[in-house]
Order: sequence, then C-alpha cells, then structure tokens
Amino acid sequence: MNPGRPERHCSVRKTVEIVLDSWTFLIIREAFFGVQSFEKFQRRLGIPRQTLSTRLAALVENQILVQGRRQGERASGYFFTERGKDLFSTMLALMEFGDKWLTGGERPPLQLIHTRCGCECHPVTVCSECLEPVNARDVTFRDGPGAGYSPYEIKLRSRRSSDPALLERVRPCSVARTLQIIGDRWSFLILREAWFGVRRFDEMIDKLGIATNILSDRLAHLVEAGVFRKEPYRKGGDRFEYRFTEMGKDLYRPMIVMMRWGDRWLSDGKPPLRLRHRLCGSDFEPLVVCSHCKEPIVANETNYILTYELDE
Repeated sequence: MNPGRPERHCSVRKTVEIVLDSWTFLIIREAFFGVQSFEKFQRRLGIPRQTLSTRLAALVENQILVQGRRQGERASGYFFTERGKDLFSTMLALMEFGDKWLTGGERPPLQLIHTRCGCECHPVTVCSECLEPVNARDVTFRDGPGAGYSPYEIKLRSRRSSDPALLERVRPCSVARTLQIIGDRWSFLILREAWFGVRRFDEMIDKLGIATNILSDRLAHLVEAGVFRKEPYRKGGDRFEYRFTEMGKDLYRPMIVMMRWGDRWLSDGKPPLRLRHRLCGSDFEPLVVCSHCKEPIVANETNYILTYELDE
C-alpha cells in the first residue's frame, strides 16, 4: 500500500498485524500450551535464537507477554498479560473454523475439555446478547465512533507472510491451517473488503491500491482454498465477481472475534464498527463459548486431549 493512502480504520487489521507472522503465532500458541522459558520456546520450535529474541521482545512491547519471575520460581519466564490472555478467544475461533473445514475427514488435532463444566466440548462463536451462534447472514454493521479513514502504510511483502510448512511445526493445528488460508495481510484485506460488498477485481484495486499480480495471486489462492467462488457478471464475458462460499462465510466468525479483541485493546475505546444481530435485534460482541454449557471459554478453565504424538 502506498504511503499516505487513506486506509479504513479497522480493529481486525491491527489484530492480524500482531498474530499473523508465522513465528509470532507459534510462540503465542506454545505459550497457551504452557511454555514460558526462552530455552523451552527455542527447543520446542527449533527457532533461531535471534529470531526468538526479536519476536518475544515485540510481544512484550505489544503488551501480549510480560517478562518476569513468578513467586516461588527461580527462573525468569514469559507470561501472558490480561491483553494476551484475551487472545485465547481468537485462537478458539480460528480453531472452530479449522476443526469444521480443514481436518480432511480426520479427527481434529485437539479435543478441548472445559474444566468449568467438566465436559469435552468444541468452541462456538455466539452473540453476547442471545447466546445463539453467529452467522454472517444474520449480522448487520454500521459505523462506530472510531470509523473513518486516515493515511496509513501497511508494510506488506509481496509473498505470503505465513509459511505453510512453518505454521504446523511441532504439532498439527486447526488454528495454523486456518491462518494458512487467510495467508497474509493482503489476503486478509481482500476478505475484509469482500465483507463490505467489494466483489470485483477493479473495485479491489481501487479500494486497496494493490498490484494486479499480487491481487490475482491472492484471489486464485482464495478460490483454490474454497473461500471464494468465481462467477462471471457479464453474460458470455470475461469479467468475474468473487463471492463467498459457505466455507468462506464461516470465516466471518474468527474475523469478528479478532475485531472484538482489537476493539477492546487497540482502539482507545472507539470501535470503528458496531455489529447488530438480526435474530435478537441487539448490538452485540462475539463470544466464544463451550458447546456444552454455553459459558465463555477462558484459558485457565481448559484442558485438552491431543489426538497426535508430540515430539518433545
């Protein structure tokens, strides 16, 4: 994106910029599995020490992790802040999508146990007001107090920033598989504009200022992944629209969960968008709840069963 080009205010974009980098995602994921020390992160992930040091420093700077020593512990480690703990819902929403669409007919890699109710469960994204599952077709949006445009430069690389081979390093993971589809910041921005009703190639060029070869590559990737279907919009012509498939529509849930996190922690109390749930007629926030008891799932009230062998 060109420096100074007007960019839509977007809490999801801010969240994606923190979690989409492959190594950063892997560190956050392993931290939710209980890894705390520099040495264990390095040993578990096989990450170069300088790369690990840089990513951990960025997570501390972004107030996701804090470095310190817990009472009674001799060694220093990295621990989640409240902001970091709240990213658990984003991980769960990405897992919800991956478990449904990306297991290839196999069991999901992880069976979640909600210790609050004691039941095996799966995460479900629901409306905070009526607790019914959220679907894209049942949500309307309008500008919030933080809506608008401002000059912004997104430091995008032309190649995809999420390395598919790297994302599933150590363990198979529905979250990683979902991030492989989102792909990179450009793919995310294309998806975001599609939610705003932008469906045609030329419109995307105009909205995003993206190079034609990059847009062609990302659209082809999203069609191949099953997120978009490509439809001609002139009979017998060679002009196409890109519309969400049923699978693509389900990406709406992790998108709005990421938006809620960005609204809460990165938007100074001024969310750019307000969401309304048509089924209950209320403004709402997306919640990720236990499929059994319908209570919100938080990190310290979960356990899990792995359906694979973990190489330590």
